[in-house]
Amino acid sequence: MEFIWLEDFLALVDSGSFSRAAELRHVTQPAFSRRIRALEHWVGVNLFERNRHPVTPTEAGHRFRLVAEELLRRLIEGREETCQADQNAAGKLKFAVTHALLLNFFPAWLHAWEVKAELGAIHLVADNLQVCETLMLRGEAEFLLYHHHPAVPNRLRPNQFRSVQVGDDRLLPVVAPDQVGQPRYVLPGAPDAALPHLVYGLESGLGRILSSIRGDRSQPAWLEPVFTSHLGAALKAMAQDGRGIAWLPLSLVKDDLGNGSLMRAGDESWDTLMEIRLLSPHSLKRPAAERFWSLVANHNA
Repeated sequence: MEFIWLEDFLALVDSGSFSRAAELRHVTQPAFSRRIRALEHWVGVNLFERNRHPVTPTEAGHRFRLVAEELLRRLIEGREETCQADQNAAGKLKFAVTHALLLNFFPAWLHAWEVKAELGAIHLVADNLQVCETLMLRGEAEFLLYHHHPAVPNRLRPNQFRSVQVGDDRLLPVVAPDQVGQPRYVLPGAPDAALPHLVYGLESGLGRILSSIRGDRSQPAWLEPVFTSHLGAALKAMAQDGRGIAWLPLSLVKDDLGNGSLMRAGDESWDTLMEIRLLSPHSLKRPAAERFWSLVANHNA
């Protein structure tokens, strides 16, 4: 079995599309399909339902996903422990942070802990939640800082990872002001006129939260998608330009609401409360990382 087959398998599970997965893996679709077939031949069963859209794992595929994630995580951890033993002795705390928390939460939060304890060097990767989850599963990051909603599960299962709440936030609908200083669009709007909606992609954790809590109403008829991005900062810029309504974290738009460049598009009944959580594996290999986890967990217990 080839190591890359496992990464191909997880890319297809996450994307639900052979063409999209091949693009993510930087190979042609025929080559990607051959590698998936080779993996299925090695396992001995079909791992995907190919007659569905999106492509979905079979029952065997769902079971194999757990194996693939665990194998990749252990292989990468083993490689790092073997090749970087002396570096790990001193080491850096390795963080994955979602884009929405990168600039308006993480720096101040980290500084507060640096005042309390000597943390040393920090290695930070910022990306969408889907990528950050993959980094954690592969052992390439020790801590994940992200938005959490109790009704929305993620790929990081409690039997492998622990988490603690370190803050709170809320998603609220915002728009630019019009020429007389009133909200350009107001929820829910007129019955016969759709409102332009600035939408998160589902690789975004905030997109998952909004989609999940709306259930079958994930895109109400009176909201018309006009722009999609997994970056809250991109949606914020488009909202400030008057392009539509965006649900953005209060942590991201607090100053903009204060200076009037953005306004609420509806009252608090349109808001969604969220937690900001720090997540880490149950067992951290490096003492420095375990000490930091204990410090944060005990403080926020």
